[in-house]
Amino acid sequence: MSDIGDRSSYRISYLDGVLEIVASSRRHESGKTRIGTLLEIYFLETNTEYFPTGSTTFRKSEQEVGGEPDESYCIGTDKEFPDLAIEVVVISGGINRLALYQQLGIQEVWFWFGDRLAIYHLRQDSDLFAATFGYENINRSKVLPALIH
Repeated sequence: MSDIGDRSSYRISYLDGVLEIVASSRRHESGKTRIGTLLEIYFLETNTEYFPTGSTTFRKSEQEVGGEPDESYCIGTDKEFPDLAIEVVVISGGINRLALYQQLGIQEVWFWFGDRLAIYHLRQDSDLFAATFGYENINRSKVLPALIH
């Protein structure tokens, strides 16, 4: 699995015994690049220490979970797993990204749906947010609190 994910032009995700292989479209790539560019301009303008991790395949083999966000960033310090994962949604279905990122411990997930941004932040008290795998849908980023959307 790691050999395919590290060299493939396809995005690979796996969770709970389900493997998902997706080819990116031009619309998808355009969206993720634009969001990434805007964020990197923000980081530079605000002197925010950041470490872009792109669409690296993040995995925890003991939990049999792995996935590749469209864009991802560590904020403040470089870490094993990013603080922020971004997903551009062109089609729906497949593996639940919040379930996947919850098992990887990623603090915040942003979903771009055409012209709308949805921000989900991982909470300590995950029982209150069981339907969203411990993530709360919020209006303002907790990872980048000075950023207004």
